Parts: sequence; C-alpha cells; structure tokens
Amino acid sequence: MSLSVHPCQICGACCAHFRVAFYWREAEIRERPNPVPIEMTEEQDEFHRNMKGTNEKHSRKCVALEGRIGKFVACTIYDSRPTPCRAFTASYEDGNHYPRCDEARAAHGLPPLRPGWVFP
Repeated sequence: MSLSVHPCQICGACCAHFRVAFYWREAEIRERPNPVPIEMTEEQDEFHRNMKGTNEKHSRKCVALEGRIGKFVACTIYDSRPTPCRAFTASYEDGNHYPRCDEARAAHGLPPLRPGWVFP
C-alpha cells in the first residue's frame, strides 16, 4: 500500500498507549537546544519526568498529540519530543518488524503495519 504521508502521521497509537518517561534534564532549557516543554511534563521520580497524559491508567494519551488516532495525528512538539519518542520506530520503516508498534496499534483497533508500506 502506498501512502503519501508517513504511517505515524495517520496512526498515533504509541502516543496513546505507552507511558513516555525520560531523564528529567530533557526538559531543562539550558541542557538542550530544543528542550521538552516542562509544562507538558510531570515528575515521575527524582530522576525521571513523563509526558502528561501518558501515566494515566485509562484514556492514556500524550498532551502533545493532536488529531484522531488512526485518522490523522500530529505531535505539537515534534522538534522538542523526548528521547523515547525519537527512538520509537514504526514497523518496517527501516525494514525491521517492531512488536511494540503492533501492540500500540492493536490497542486502538488498528491492523499491524506490513512489509511493503511505502515510507516517504
């Protein structure tokens, strides 16, 4: 199947399935050129912060995610997103299968990505 946009711009399931926890300094302005906006985070423990909304038991969804999961989504802080978001890879984006991508998609009733997706 050919897509004109990256599948992550349609999906967004990972942003509404996993807790996004990261080292607290990623939200410190003086530590990074594009820090994670601290007002969109909450303290997890003395060393970690997480994106607000991703630590919820029910209706988990990152506060930086806009749009409708499975239709069209966007990260409002894409250039300042934390390390776990930068590291998350869609299945077959680089030719490899990633079960965590499938897990997030399944939690939102979306089928897994398959080899053959065209990534722009």
